[in-house]
Amino acid sequence: MGTIRFSSRDLSAAPPTSNPSSSIPTKTTSSSITETVNGSHEFKIGGYSLSKGMGVGKYVASDTFYIGGYAWAIYFYPDGKSPEDNSTYVSLFIALASEGTDVRALFELSLMDQSGKERHKVHSHFGRALETGPYTLKYRGSMWGYKRFYRRNQLETSDYLKDDALLVRCRVGVVKSHTEGPKAYTISVPPSNIGQHFGKLLDSGKGTDVNFEVDGETFASHKIVLAARSPVFRAQLFDSSNELLALIHFMYWDDLPEMEELVGLNSKWVSTMMAQHLLAAADRYALERLRLLCEARLCEDVARNTVATTLALAEQHQCIQLKSVCLKFIALPENLKAVMQTDGFEYLKESCPSVITELLQYVAKNGERSAITCTQGNDTLDSDMNGRRVKQRIH
Repeated sequence: MGTIRFSSRDLSAAPPTSNPSSSIPTKTTSSSITETVNGSHEFKIGGYSLSKGMGVGKYVASDTFYIGGYAWAIYFYPDGKSPEDNSTYVSLFIALASEGTDVRALFELSLMDQSGKERHKVHSHFGRALETGPYTLKYRGSMWGYKRFYRRNQLETSDYLKDDALLVRCRVGVVKSHTEGPKAYTISVPPSNIGQHFGKLLDSGKGTDVNFEVDGETFASHKIVLAARSPVFRAQLFDSSNELLALIHFMYWDDLPEMEELVGLNSKWVSTMMAQHLLAAADRYALERLRLLCEARLCEDVARNTVATTLALAEQHQCIQLKSVCLKFIALPENLKAVMQTDGFEYLKESCPSVITELLQYVAKNGERSAITCTQGNDTLDSDMNGRRVKQRIH
């Protein structure tokens, strides 16, 4: 291997720079932009008749959901929120479920008509002028909604109730503002050209170590590049013999083989790796039953040392349930730190960066759930008389 040497003089030499202040324009402009980040959530309330009688001020809560960088939750009060209403009305609110001060937003709460007539009961800020602007939630636990959302006796004979279930749809538009000004620099960063480099490497034919024969024509390629780009090729090119035996077993028996017997090792880690390879192959060969069997096996065998690579595989092959199991497992406080120290987590960050954002939401959700659980049963959330700006009151 050759060596290229540099002297410190070569590295330190740099052309003289001009005074940066001389290039700053004397006249500048900026713009303030205010807009909303919108999202929605549907909350199905099953077993409505069983929730009646739980008590005034007691609620059924949706799972937390995330819009505009904040966590939210829907609260439904079957017996109403106010003692003075004597359970005549059901109450419906949306609450800020994460830390935040003076969060400005637009809201919409809809009780969905389940008869198909589209006669939904809608309370909305969207699409109309607001005299006082968007509504402000002061802090975590603040709520917006209606104590007298609907008369209970009318609700129970309406098309909103079907099979003892209600369907609530919520929209939130979080107000965001930012200022845009001129950039004080004009550095042009070129687009990535690594694809061109690899393409030229392929065209040159240098270093190829695997051939593909298609209709009598041979194509040369590089194992390491194919393996880096595709988990299917990685499994086929570097660990394909056991996978082939497992595929043949499935073709004849319609079931998974005993992984430990197949690889000759009594190891949960090896069994998990084999299931991962089989899942990728099942997806490629359109073997839906095999894919589901592998997904179920991986859900059962989730562990700290393999969960990150399993999550990457679930993302790449659209295994929704497996992905959810992995995210919830990693987000647990007792697992998070250990998983982040694995090589698989580094691979996850590189191959599926968007999943890291989802993982952070799961971690935040765990924290919010524990905090909300501590406050459940206490009626510390309320709105003002107009159901608009919200303050917390302890009764």
